[in-house]
Amino acid sequence: MTTYATLPDGRPIPLLTADERPMLESWLAFHRATLEQKCGGLDDEQLRCASAEPSQLTLLGLVQHLAEVERTWFQRVAGGEKLPAVYDEKSGYRLSPERGLDDALAVWRREIARGQEVCAGRSLDDIGRIPDGMPMAGIEVSLRWIYLHMIEEYARHNGHADIVRERIDGVAGA
Repeated sequence: MTTYATLPDGRPIPLLTADERPMLESWLAFHRATLEQKCGGLDDEQLRCASAEPSQLTLLGLVQHLAEVERTWFQRVAGGEKLPAVYDEKSGYRLSPERGLDDALAVWRREIARGQEVCAGRSLDDIGRIPDGMPMAGIEVSLRWIYLHMIEEYARHNGHADIVRERIDGVAGA
């Protein structure tokens, strides 16, 4: 596990100079930490607060969705594993009254750890295949592409999380 310098809020600073893989991993670590930070200090009701009508997007739903995304790209695509959805549906956005943030974060962290295990020792040039049932099924992608896509996925959803968090309690940015 790589150790990173951190920002005052505890998030890892992405590497400014490094080989390609550590740099990609550091950006992904930063975005993962940003998502978790956006959920910090909120109660269950706030975590279930939708962004704005008609959207049902919530911070809790984003954590669940990104657990699905982690499983899909690192385990299913890169690792070729045949796995069911983490939650009852493929997107993960649907909320369950009995599942709160602690449970969702534990699942998300488990999916991250398993994906890291699957990818350890693989080259960025290794190829995975998008499984049936997904858009672009059957297309081959490199592990490099998956890392870039995951950084983009988190960056986009962290922008959503910024908006949701600001609506809840006025906290914006970072």
